Amino acid sequence: MLVSRGIDAGLAGVLGLLVGSFLNVVVYRLPQMMYRDWLRESVDNLVPAEGIPGLWRLVFGRNSTPPADLEAAATKALPQVDALPALTLSKPRSRCPHCGAAIHWYQNIPVVSWIALRGKCASCAGPISVRYPLVEAATAGLFAFCAWRFGISMQAAFWIAFSAILVCQFLIDLDTQLLPDSLNYVLLWLGLIAAALKVTTVPLSTAVWGAVFGYLSLWVVYHAYRLLTGKHGFGYGDFKLLAALGAWLGAGYLVAIILLSSIVGAVLGVALLAVGKIANKDIPISFGPFLAAAGLLAMLLGPDGFREYLPFAFPFDRY
Repeated sequence: MLVSRGIDAGLAGVLGLLVGSFLNVVVYRLPQMMYRDWLRESVDNLVPAEGIPGLWRLVFGRNSTPPADLEAAATKALPQVDALPALTLSKPRSRCPHCGAAIHWYQNIPVVSWIALRGKCASCAGPISVRYPLVEAATAGLFAFCAWRFGISMQAAFWIAFSAILVCQFLIDLDTQLLPDSLNYVLLWLGLIAAALKVTTVPLSTAVWGAVFGYLSLWVVYHAYRLLTGKHGFGYGDFKLLAALGAWLGAGYLVAIILLSSIVGAVLGVALLAVGKIANKDIPISFGPFLAAAGLLAMLLGPDGFREYLPFAFPFDRY
C-alpha cells in the first residue's frame, strides 16, 4: 500500500515539475497579455468610428471637445498596438529576459537546468531568478501530496488543479496586485463541479453558499471601509478568490480562511519590513497571496487538521 502510494506520489511529483515550469510562464505572461488587451481596448475606444463618436464624446457629450490631439494620438497608437508580436502562453518560445536568447529544451529542464547553469543564462551569464526552480519544486510537492492522499484518481486531479491555480494567483498578485478573472472563474466553477460530482466532501448546497458568502463577506467589508475612510481596502479579485475558496471548502470554512489569511499577511508583512523589502509602511500589500496561501494550507491540513488548529473559527457549520 505504502509502495503504491509512493509510486503515485512520485509520478505526480514529476508531473508537478513539468507543470511548475509552465506555471512560471503563466505567472509572467498572463498579466502581460491582460495589459495588452486593456491597452488595445482603451485606445480603440478613443478612436471615433463611422457614425459612432469616440469614448470621450460618449462620456462628456457629442459636442464636447476632447483634450488636444487625444483622438489623433489614439488613432496613431492603434496600429502600433496591433503590430506588436504575438504573445500567448505558448508563443514566443521562452527567452532570457536579459539578452533575449532562446532557451533550448535542455536548458529548460525543471530545477535540473537551473542547477546545472548555476542560476545563469547560458548565453549572457545574466542571473536567472531562484524563484523559477522554487515554483517548480513547490508545485511538484503539492502534486505529490495530492497523489499521496488521494491516489491516482479524479479527486487527486481536481485538487491538483486547485493547487496549480492558487500557485499562479499567489505569484501574480504578489507581482502585479492583480487576480485574473480567467483563473478565479475556473477555480470557482471547478469547486462547484467537484461538489456536484462528490469529488470533495462538501455538499453542493454548502459549496454554493460558500461561494455566495465568500464574495459578499469581503464585498461588505470593502464598502464599509470605503464609506468610513474614503479608501479602497480590497480589490474585486479578492472577493472572487474567496468565493472560489468557499466553493471548494464550504461556507463553514470562510471565517477560518480569512483569519488564517490575516495571520499569514501580518507575519509576512512584519518579516518584509524587518528585512527591508518594504521601506514604507503605507505601501499597500495585496491580500490575494494570503488568501491563496490559506487555501493551500487548508488543502494540506485537511478538514480535521484545520479544525484542530483553528477550532474557534467554525461558527457556520449549520450551513
